Amino acid sequence: MILDNFKLDGKVAVVTGAGRGLGQGAAWGFAEAGADVALVDIVSTDDTAARVRALGRRAAQVHADLMDRAAIQPVVEQVVRELGGIDILLNNAGIIRRAPFLEFAEKDWDEVIQLNESTVFFLSQAIARQMVAQGRGGKIVNIASMLSFQGGIRVPSYTASKSAVMGLTRLMANELAPHHINVNAVAPGYMATDNTAPLRADPARNAEILGRLPAGRWGLPEDLQGALVFLASRASDYVTGHTLAVDGGWLCR
Repeated sequence: MILDNFKLDGKVAVVTGAGRGLGQGAAWGFAEAGADVALVDIVSTDDTAARVRALGRRAAQVHADLMDRAAIQPVVEQVVRELGGIDILLNNAGIIRRAPFLEFAEKDWDEVIQLNESTVFFLSQAIARQMVAQGRGGKIVNIASMLSFQGGIRVPSYTASKSAVMGLTRLMANELAPHHINVNAVAPGYMATDNTAPLRADPARNAEILGRLPAGRWGLPEDLQGALVFLASRASDYVTGHTLAVDGGWLCR
């Protein structure tokens, strides 16, 4: 049956930034589809883990500062030790800094590039090596952005990092295909998360954004679950190197 291809039974998924927002919603979606989930975050993942376990799945809580490159290999080792392997990686953790281009601070450039771009590369590399060693393939899904397609304003490091995510997705798809590892990305539209709180709190910007959205509303974490489960499952075995916009119609307006 076709629906069986969307099941994640027996799989282990690693989700970064799983303590809240899109990462939390993704972890719950993977668990509902049958996966055990490793929850990686610098903040508490207790609430996320409680629901994963209530769904009858195992949850490994991995406290890690992914800004520190030295933390990456210990994350992989803990997940393998607690859950027995890795089949799916969702690179969700990310930050944003806002300021005009002419005033943008070096620190705000470096920190965003480190987490949104460098961590995606090095964590994907470490987990892909684990997948290759396991010999059963895998799925890597990156979180891109509308700013993978557009320039935006006042977010130069975020735009640069999310453009890089789209490019890395394509490169990784090319190089990892011989190992039966599919690499894709999801580009969320304007989602109601901590990152967009300043926009939603600004009446003018909020109205401007909603006025362009054919869907007429901000997206929610559960709006991403279907796309993420698809890209993590057997149903997407012939999809790789693609960035899927889940944007309420933003890009088509």
